[in-house]
Amino acid sequence: MKTILIVEDSATTRALIRAVIDELGEYETVEAGSGFEALKILPQQEYDLIVTDINMPDINGLELINFVRNNPRYNHLPIIIVSTERSEEDKKRGMALGATAYVTKPFKSSELQEIIKKILVP
Repeated sequence: MKTILIVEDSATTRALIRAVIDELGEYETVEAGSGFEALKILPQQEYDLIVTDINMPDINGLELINFVRNNPRYNHLPIIIVSTERSEEDKKRGMALGATAYVTKPFKSSELQEIIKKILVP
């Protein structure tokens, strides 16, 4: 079973993303409440996808993406940004850093599910 790391400082949004992923019935999820927490748990197991917010305390989502993309152990991981940042500039910056997809909040469950399936289908 594939595992998705959800990195989001809002417990409510984390639970919503987890519920959307759980509806697919094909993936395990692990949650991190901050970018710093994500960096601590990344080495603990293998992940197939990271879903991250941008605006978080300590290490933000863009810094997390930068770390992942510059680390040979993780740089293959697809990353979906889920953020309230809606400007084209924000999207371009996230994609330029190496995000695989960018979804703005509020999002439709079906939209996030389709992106996840597209990325993780064998």
